[in-house]
Amino acid sequence: MEKMKNLFFLLSAIFCLATACARGSADNSLATSEPKTDSQGATMNITIKITSDSGNHTLNATLAENKSALAFAELLKKGPVTVKMNDYGSFEKVGSLGTSLPRTDSQITTQAGDIILYQGNQITVYYDTNSWNFTRLGKVTGVTQAELKAILGKGDVTAVFALASL
Repeated sequence: MEKMKNLFFLLSAIFCLATACARGSADNSLATSEPKTDSQGATMNITIKITSDSGNHTLNATLAENKSALAFAELLKKGPVTVKMNDYGSFEKVGSLGTSLPRTDSQITTQAGDIILYQGNQITVYYDTNSWNFTRLGKVTGVTQAELKAILGKGDVTAVFALASL
């Protein structure tokens, strides 16, 4: 009976681990570069044109699936949004959106490439980690942490966020 109990707990633990891994894989779907659309067929991919001390660069990103990211996509449907961004805490570039979006804050640890809505009216692009209550808007794809840090440069940057063409 004791062996059966141990086997049951072992199988339960394996199932829980597999479920957690599957959820983690689903969360990593933000990193895909294939065109992504919302339930109405609107594009959920964006481009970010960065002008920094390291030159001009275009980054691709995929928006998250939450009401904040949908509101950001709606804003971008009106046209590109230009944000002057400066370094904050040596792990992100941050700037004012010039408008407020709905927040869906939760406790998260950011990773390089995360695009975060902060306090409802600021947008940040992370090139390192930070833990806090944030609203995830999306994820830059196709660049490493070192490349992203080099692209964002040491000083202020201008970022132009726009919906990507399908």
